[in-house]
Order: sequence, then C-alpha cells, then structure tokens
Amino acid sequence: MLDKFFGLFSYDIGIDLGTANTLVYVRNKGIVINEPSIVALNRKTDQVLAIGTEAKRMLGRTPAHIVAVRPLVEGVINNFEITEEMISYFIRKVHSDRFSLFSKPKVVIGIPSDITEVERRAVRDASQNSGALVTYLVEEPMAAAIGVGLPVQDPIGSMIVDIGGGTSDVAVISLGGIVTSINLRVAGDKLNDDIINYARDEFKILLGERTAEDVKIAIGSAYKADSLQESTIRGRDIISGLPREVVVTSSDIKEALSKSLRVLAEAVKEVIEATPPELVSDIMQRGIVITGGGALLRDIDKFIEKETKIPVRIADDPFTAVVRGCGIILEDMEHLKDVFIKDEIDIVPR
Repeated sequence: MLDKFFGLFSYDIGIDLGTANTLVYVRNKGIVINEPSIVALNRKTDQVLAIGTEAKRMLGRTPAHIVAVRPLVEGVINNFEITEEMISYFIRKVHSDRFSLFSKPKVVIGIPSDITEVERRAVRDASQNSGALVTYLVEEPMAAAIGVGLPVQDPIGSMIVDIGGGTSDVAVISLGGIVTSINLRVAGDKLNDDIINYARDEFKILLGERTAEDVKIAIGSAYKADSLQESTIRGRDIISGLPREVVVTSSDIKEALSKSLRVLAEAVKEVIEATPPELVSDIMQRGIVITGGGALLRDIDKFIEKETKIPVRIADDPFTAVVRGCGIILEDMEHLKDVFIKDEIDIVPR
C-alpha cells in the first residue's frame, strides 16, 4: 500500500552513480540529469554550498576554506554524508514539480562489479537515507549491456568493457548473470593523472585536472594516428613557479596513456582466458562492446581489437549506457529482476 501511495507523488528513477558524473533516468521520461559528481563544501561551517555543475565551476578557483570534493572515489563511496547530500539533491531536482515531502521513489543504482558487501551497503543506505522507498543495485557492466541492447538473458556470451571515471569493468555475461569479470582502477581519472605526471616529468610543468582532461579529449588517442595533432597546455613551471605554455602532440599524449591502456588490455585478455570455450566462441563471433565515458577516447576500439584479435565496437552513446540500462530495468522490473544483486532483491514491490 505504501509504495502505491508514494507512487502518486514520486518518479521512479535509475541512477548511474559515477566517480566523475552522475546521470539520472526518470521512468517514462528518459535521462533528465547529467551532472558532475562534485560537491562544494565550506570547511569552516561544514555547509554544502553547491552540487553538480555549479560545484565543478568552483574546482581550483575557491578560497582555502571552500573545497570542491568528489564523494565517490574509484567507484565507491568515500564520504557517506556528502554522498547522501548529493543523492538527495538529485532526487529533489527530479521531483521539483511534485510534493517533495511525499516523494519516495523506487531507485535502481548501477555500481561497479567486485566491490565489497560493505561498499554495496553504503550505496544502498545512502540512497535510502536520501528518500528512496526501496533501492535496487545492479552491477554496471550488466546495466551497460542492457542499455546497449545486448541479449543478456539468452544463453549467449556477450562481452562488455565499461570504462568509467574511477573504475573500468570488463565482464562476460550470459543467462542474466556475470560469468566472469574484472574491476580495475584504470579509467578516466587515471588517464588524467597519467597526463599530469607526463607533463611534470617531460616538460617540468604542473597541470590541473581540468587541463589534463581537456587535452585528453582534444588530442588523446589509444592507437597510432594517421596525422599528428597539437594542443597548447598552460600550467605552472616547476622551476620558476611562473605560468608557462607548452605545445604537446597527440604522440606525447599517446605515450602518457600507454602504460594504463596496456593494463586495461591485459585485463580484457585475462577475462577472456577465464571464460568457458563455448562463450568465447560467441564473443569471437559477436565481438566486444565498449561503453562508458572512456569509450570516447579516440581509437580505443582499434587498440583493444589489435590486442585481443577479436572484433570490437563502441556502443552508440556509450556515456549513457549504464543509466539507460537502469532505466530499461525500471520500465520492465518484473521481467529483469533477476539481474539485481542477489542479496538486495527480496520482493519487487508492485
């Protein structure tokens, strides 16, 4: 009865609670929120000043007592109270046109595979404390596979590489479950750090996180490009302490990223090696699908294909694959309830 009452005032939502960005899907509406997973906090008063897009604008531009923090690190909750504030903010934003006092939505949240039971419980508790009526957790590679239309419930092997901001998931899926998977800390944030470290070591210049991400997007590549591209980066000279400009090439960025990309490729090979032969046969025929924001790195598909000798394709709109999967589950929860993490299921409310 309660879920029917609150359903009159609530939109059921799916959340891709990412290290870098949080995306929110509203049942029967689609994706309505795509904002950075960042919270601006006043250290003197412990007051939250801004969340999401507004908080990102403050990165690197605030006085000492105001800090822009990421409440999730490497895909898991690093600060429970701030994560709770952030989820509450997104739920309120979704329900701004309804009686927010009675808004208690059903929530489906995508989480990295291989995180601990304690970490899963932290996500679930943060969602419940933020106003959810009931919270269901689904592993991100499963949600991504559903989001891009792979036949996850069929007796067919599907392989997905979901490259997020904090973590990457490599998984083989069949019959509604993950057969074998690896979760690794090589993802968008690590690639940004690689560029920062490379600029410091090679050019003796200190870059900010946003600058590193901008140059990665502009000229970053995982595979040898046909033509050399250049970009100007601005930072602080390590020796003089003064501002300095440096021109970097796509070859420089490829070299900066090479070690981390090699780790990712080895993880893909390791998952394939641990997969039953019949499913490997399916994967060789059907190929590997790449999702997540990291799929936007130029030629990442060519790189993994070269390393594995298996066809690779980038999903349509890879950045939103996980949240679209959460949305599809919301729309057909009875049919897809088997994909939820088992210790979270109990009974799906009607």
